[in-house]
Amino acid sequence: MTKRPARRLLAVFAAVAVSAGVFALGAAHSSGRARDDLSAKDKKRVEAATALTTDFSKAEQYEAMSGGAATSLARTDINSFSHFSENITFEERESFKLGNALFQKLWVSSPSSTQASDGLGPLYNARSCQTCHIRDGRGHPPEGAADATSMFLRLARPARTQDEKAALASFGQMSLPDPIYGRQLQDQAVPGLKAEGRMTVTYTEEPVTLAGGDVIMLRRPHYSVTDLAYGDLDPATTLSPRVTQPMLGLGLIQAIHEADIRALADPDDANGDGIRGRAAIAIDPATGKQALGRFGWKAQSATVRRQSAEAFAFDIGISTPEVPLHQGDCTPAQTACLERPNGVQPRLGDVEAPPPVMDLVTFYAENLAVPARRKASFPETLAGKRVFYETGCVSCHHPKFVTRRDADNKAHAFQLIWPYSDFLLHDMGDGLADGQAVGIATGRDWRTPPLWGIGLTKTVNGHTFFLHDGRARNLTEAILWHGGEAQAARDRFAALEKHDRDALLKFLESL
Repeated sequence: MTKRPARRLLAVFAAVAVSAGVFALGAAHSSGRARDDLSAKDKKRVEAATALTTDFSKAEQYEAMSGGAATSLARTDINSFSHFSENITFEERESFKLGNALFQKLWVSSPSSTQASDGLGPLYNARSCQTCHIRDGRGHPPEGAADATSMFLRLARPARTQDEKAALASFGQMSLPDPIYGRQLQDQAVPGLKAEGRMTVTYTEEPVTLAGGDVIMLRRPHYSVTDLAYGDLDPATTLSPRVTQPMLGLGLIQAIHEADIRALADPDDANGDGIRGRAAIAIDPATGKQALGRFGWKAQSATVRRQSAEAFAFDIGISTPEVPLHQGDCTPAQTACLERPNGVQPRLGDVEAPPPVMDLVTFYAENLAVPARRKASFPETLAGKRVFYETGCVSCHHPKFVTRRDADNKAHAFQLIWPYSDFLLHDMGDGLADGQAVGIATGRDWRTPPLWGIGLTKTVNGHTFFLHDGRARNLTEAILWHGGEAQAARDRFAALEKHDRDALLKFLESL
């Protein structure tokens, strides 16, 4: 990095201090709750451990352990996202391995001689969880002749009746399905049925000139559906492409105290910095009550279990106790689909994936470990970390939390973790808008995705496609697509000298 005048450095650190103050301010007006799991002594420890640093001369204490004691210390390779939390018990490792087997299990159509494995579809996107979450990592858009298995189209339309408006207002439904094609376009079907259709995507290239004259080409995607088998989509139905997200550290995210996330919210922009993070609202299936949404591209799920159950229902067509749809996403208009046999086995329960299956799959998903950082203390990484702070990235990508003392799993309890996310909804501008509301999220809102593990995407998944639809082919493009509340940070990045931009990317690659 180039040397900066002392006055500018003081201004930079003042901005960081103001940013830290924003978090404290947010607690006052975003939530009346506070950490109810800590003693007074622990509260002071947590406040000290999670304060934003102003010292970029060295790595922070425990910074390389992104998932606390749960961090995977295994060597970096293609399986880096598939290791169990380092601190689970020996008995729990057996549950993790059984959950992994179910996560990879290929479901088959009914009726079948393999009765514990039938119930697929009848319309579906994948036959297993692992098919979409390739090596527990990040999905990709269809490229060339490749299929769209790890990317799909969400379908939703506005409310028309008072009952529909009431369902959305109470969060009984997070969005409304297309009358014929449901909540998701299924591009596969069991024998004897036609798949619903096929997603198509084309791109137009748009140049962006950075400081120093470097030109970056951004590709703007255009989506449509072809080969519709059951009639036209409703004219009001919107298409929202979604690539699958990495499965890292989900149990740790679930163990972050709600008060700590709400404390970062500033929905009315009380401090005038242009950042308006909002806490998402979802329904906790265990209680039926409203809870903080923290999972999914629009934070539409409150728990890992609910997120998993919806994936079973809408991606694979498998019923669970939480989402007991034996025909998956089939709608009343799809009579042939509804008439197909399902895979419910009375001796195993009332659904195709009974509670023991959900218990194991959920445990697996909650305990996929975050890999340890690489080169966290290297000078080039620390230089990039400084730029990350100076450009304002930490306003949304909040570095660290300490999880609940009373977390359900001891492996997740009282851990200093570094997800680099506030888990709030932010308006990301017209460029990334999908026009689709989900819960309180508008068509321009997205949950801040955690950044831990992002530097291993190429190693694990063999690509570097980022953002909700994989339009960005690398981290530079992903940053340049930021708009709305992130526009100022994006513009600061674009105005950096090349060696400072490169340093920031080195920092991201270390996560």
